[in-house]
Amino acid sequence: MALMPVSDALAAVLAGAAPLPEELVALDEAHHRVLARDLAALRTQPPEAMSAMDGYAVRTADADRVKARLKVIGEVAAGRPFDRALGPGEAARIFTGGVVPDGADAVVIQEDTVADGDHVVITEAAIKGRHIRPAGVDFKQGMVLLEGGRRLSDRDLSLAASMNHPALPVRRRPKVALLATGDELVMPGSTPGPGQIVYSNGYALRALVRSEGAIAVDLGIAADTLAATVAGIRRAREAEADILITTGGASVGDHDLVKQALDAEGVDMAFWKIAMRPGKPMMHGRLGGVRVIGLPGNPVSSYVCAMLFLVPLIRRLLGRAQLHLPRETALLGRELGANDVREDYLRARLEERPDGTLIATPVTQQDSSLLGNLALSQALVIRPAFAPKAAAGSRCEIMRLPD
Repeated sequence: MALMPVSDALAAVLAGAAPLPEELVALDEAHHRVLARDLAALRTQPPEAMSAMDGYAVRTADADRVKARLKVIGEVAAGRPFDRALGPGEAARIFTGGVVPDGADAVVIQEDTVADGDHVVITEAAIKGRHIRPAGVDFKQGMVLLEGGRRLSDRDLSLAASMNHPALPVRRRPKVALLATGDELVMPGSTPGPGQIVYSNGYALRALVRSEGAIAVDLGIAADTLAATVAGIRRAREAEADILITTGGASVGDHDLVKQALDAEGVDMAFWKIAMRPGKPMMHGRLGGVRVIGLPGNPVSSYVCAMLFLVPLIRRLLGRAQLHLPRETALLGRELGANDVREDYLRARLEERPDGTLIATPVTQQDSSLLGNLALSQALVIRPAFAPKAAAGSRCEIMRLPD
């Protein structure tokens, strides 16, 4: 099978994927969930004109000059509105958040007044509208303030509460089942035997899945037998996973059993080789309602492919407005040779110079097994297939890696 271009492979992964059903969750449970539909305010904020400062509510006509002396006829505190309108020559003591009395059109702050028994003397002339928050200055009832597809921040929750929503409609979180394969894998903390390595892929992948708002389901490590691999795939279906991620066993060797197991389970395979580096031996198919992505076993390949394909798929199922990780430009920190048939994703360090110029320097060793270089990198430098030789200082496209 010919190598599939990255753009075609991504289109295949996302084809037919639609946002999952919505569910209603309490406001406190909605942080980093994805809003399922537009959210309109159920109230006007503030509902009435309110004081922005402690001071005196006045009529500008009475207090537009220094040394104006006004009779204080009462007090207005937050939550305790005044029960009468101001008349000529009158003022009301008012505190921040207090409803501005009828008749008043300005607030003179406490520092610009002198109390004189049951009167107040103005030492700074009032200006109409000053220190008053008009009704609806923040928002009005019926206004759409949060749009569907938005991942809710802590600030969004505060806004939704102010809009008077105790619960929010959000998308169901996708379940992502992760199945590792390989007799050579042992868990961290073990003593590897001859030819064995410590399993690491799943830790980055599960963290990435959770950071994107999905639920990670760990299916463990399947031994290098067809029966064990098939059993792992079946566990994903039993867990009602929306996505199955396999790691390892995606090449064409005798012990690379994932494709055989997927074929045996009736997976409709869309591709199993893509024109990218790292990550050529990646697979994708459908197992009923489960979307399957077979990632390479090398940890850097596995992670880069997850960034490019798994993240957008999770976001599509969540109904996110922004599917893809943002790309930007930088200047190359070193010369790069001409590229071949595969799109390249080079691990790189980032440096921001004092003038704001961003420099991306690909690490010298790009082997897909080198986790040390991946961990020390802040970005991927993206080079198209057949890109010509690039000089240091030339412009390049980058994708930042998550913190």
